[in-house]
Amino acid sequence: MKKNIVLFVLFVLPIVAYLFFASGVNSFTTLPVITPKISDFGNWKSLNGKKISLDKKITILGFAGSDILSNRGNYFNLNEKIYKRYNGFEDLQFVVLCPLGTEKQAQKIVDALSPFTDVKNWNFVFASNEDIQKFYDQLHLKAKLDENLGTPNVFIVDKERNLRGRKDDKEYKEGYNAFHPSELSNEMLDDFKIILYEYRAALKKNHNATKQL
Repeated sequence: MKKNIVLFVLFVLPIVAYLFFASGVNSFTTLPVITPKISDFGNWKSLNGKKISLDKKITILGFAGSDILSNRGNYFNLNEKIYKRYNGFEDLQFVVLCPLGTEKQAQKIVDALSPFTDVKNWNFVFASNEDIQKFYDQLHLKAKLDENLGTPNVFIVDKERNLRGRKDDKEYKEGYNAFHPSELSNEMLDDFKIILYEYRAALKKNHNATKQL
């Protein structure tokens, strides 16, 4: 009897504990939709002149506001905690919406990141103040943009243009505060892994898994 208990503690219990903690708060099966089918970007240009779309891409979306350099720490946090780990995925993009006229500030952020990061998936996109506010309003979020049309929060948008997050009342999460590295390392990273799990599972089910995810 004692031998069986010892074997249980040594072998079975650790496996049960692993399965429990690996499941995470959302069980790594699906991440709720906060806002379905958000609009795609307008005819807005990125820093390199490329047209950026939300379609068929997992997008980490941010709103820089007009004072980008004052909040540069947020982008360094996001770069370290999320971007550098996953920027090799072809189906992933990081997009930051910025007011027209802030191009030089955005370029300084990219220049500061480039010595130690492949910045090809960092996309700073520029639009008028009115277009940025209109785009944000259709997300139907509880949090609002500040007076500079910025927010420290970043958002996860799936390939079907659904904004994803946590809908449980006790831990409602529509965005992730990039000012706090711990929030990126914990809540956001956990939720982002769920999105990857969803697509990998779908690819496997359809027998066309690729290295994209």
